[in-house]
Amino acid sequence: MPYVTLEYFDLYLIHLPNVWMAQCPSAAKTQQAAEEENLNVTSPKNNTEPRRVANEMSTVRDDPIKWHKDANALMENGKFVAARDLFIKVADLYFKGQNYFGASEMNYKAAECSFKLDDYEKAAELFTKSADIALSKGFDRYGVSGLEQARESQKALGKNKEVEELEKKIKALNDKQKEPEGESSFSVFS
Repeated sequence: MPYVTLEYFDLYLIHLPNVWMAQCPSAAKTQQAAEEENLNVTSPKNNTEPRRVANEMSTVRDDPIKWHKDANALMENGKFVAARDLFIKVADLYFKGQNYFGASEMNYKAAECSFKLDDYEKAAELFTKSADIALSKGFDRYGVSGLEQARESQKALGKNKEVEELEKKIKALNDKQKEPEGESSFSVFS
């Protein structure tokens, strides 16, 4: 078997379709027609403008990971209003994509932005939403953190009744998380 270098093989694969097209003009026309359709080039006999617009709309995709990073950068630069709005948008996208921890985290970060803006009402709402999502999916410790921050927001608003209710919830969750006295449920050394 003859020895073929990788570079030669790559060049052969790249230029093979061009050689074939040069030898078969009808295939070249078919290829050109297919490329025009893929590129949505309008032709006089077939107007593809509506299809091109639909393709552009379907290719514009929400990228929650990029927006997550952008929101973090905005928050680090002190642009809390823009960061909060972007965190809320990302939280909705994460929730729709069934990334519940991500949704909870984004609501928490949006609430932190509101807290720094002294918008304690919105902060309490977002911390509570974060806690509700986390607790509903079994992320108890993260849910407790959200409730604790919601309590701090309610304290800043002077709403003592809500503070007491949140303290009861937090205490109940903390008691639930504590391991029972006595034997541990699992030990490697037993």
